[in-house]
Amino acid sequence: MKTERRGSLYRWMLFLFVILLTVLLFYFRNRIPNLGRYGYPGIFIISILTNATVIVPLPGVFFTSAMGVVFNPFWVAIAAGSGATIGELSGYLAGFSGQRVFEKIDWHEKIEDLMRKYGGIVIFVLAFIPNPAFDAAGITAGALKMPVLKFLLWCWLGKILKMLMFAFGGSIIGGWFRAPP
Repeated sequence: MKTERRGSLYRWMLFLFVILLTVLLFYFRNRIPNLGRYGYPGIFIISILTNATVIVPLPGVFFTSAMGVVFNPFWVAIAAGSGATIGELSGYLAGFSGQRVFEKIDWHEKIEDLMRKYGGIVIFVLAFIPNPAFDAAGITAGALKMPVLKFLLWCWLGKILKMLMFAFGGSIIGGWFRAPP
């Protein structure tokens, strides 16, 4: 009985932490881009922060595109994709905590069914496609108790490929506006 209460308290604390983190990141969203002056570590941290919000999207991919103009796009994608993956743990932890945030939403069952059938591939595809629905996939993965390393691996692969597109796209578009040597 005592262990059960402790587990319930732990899940509620985890859920409240994710909500608090989302509110703080949304409140300080205008200060996040200032971290870009710190190079690749700044890109990594910004990606963690812009992907740690649950439901409230912050434009991390636009920042990745802009940094692709300034820095080597390949390393921008590695830093941004790795940070984004770590940031997505907030949704996973919200689902793992046992709080059913999306239980009443129609498409939640569809995501859950797909994840039960295809597991990590669903995480990969949703991480690759720029969309705000990835939070639902992270929460569902946590609720289904998908092993965290499996979640991180598939998420990382999808995020890296997505960030490669945005970083190189930003580099190419930025090149159009550079003065010729």
